[in-house]
Amino acid sequence: MIDEPGDGHVYAGNGTAIPKGTPPGCDDPAWLHIGGMSASLSRNLVDRGARDLAAGTTGTDEEGQIVTYTVASGDALYAIGDRFCIANALTLAMLNHTRTIQPGEVLLLHPDSSIPWIPYFNPAGAPAGYQQIPYQLAVEAMSAAAHADDLDAMRRIFTEDLARLFPHPADADVIAKALDAGDLDKLRQMFA
Repeated sequence: MIDEPGDGHVYAGNGTAIPKGTPPGCDDPAWLHIGGMSASLSRNLVDRGARDLAAGTTGTDEEGQIVTYTVASGDALYAIGDRFCIANALTLAMLNHTRTIQPGEVLLLHPDSSIPWIPYFNPAGAPAGYQQIPYQLAVEAMSAAAHADDLDAMRRIFTEDLARLFPHPADADVIAKALDAGDLDKLRQMFA
């Protein structure tokens, strides 16, 4: 565990120390931690204001904390990271189960660490040679259905495609329980 990260660095949690001023002008940058079936952000976000390549709008939770960002035309992940002092901005694509961002897309910026997050590239414990593409396509389909509030489509995609792709049935059970409960808020974050 890093207690004192040293001159010129700031501790971002989970054993991660990052240079101060990354992105430029950010003395206390945030770091997005993704691993296994979890996602968290090291600190609350601060909006430094709309700018070139990051002109979209924010969404907040009940406490007024920034949790989402609606992509504007011409936006880029690096600039979004700079706007909110997120040092590892490219990780936002992984968090949101996408390879590219599109205008109008609502990105999750600050995940609720109490809600499981479904890995984008392959499930936890995937063996060597795991067929990642079918898994990734099913996760992308689940994400699109979640954002369309289409619980029936999510149940179908899960049953027909995604459930069998988890090496550990307990991981698939986490999704099955959220589907059974019809908890779209939870499912939207799981498949941000």
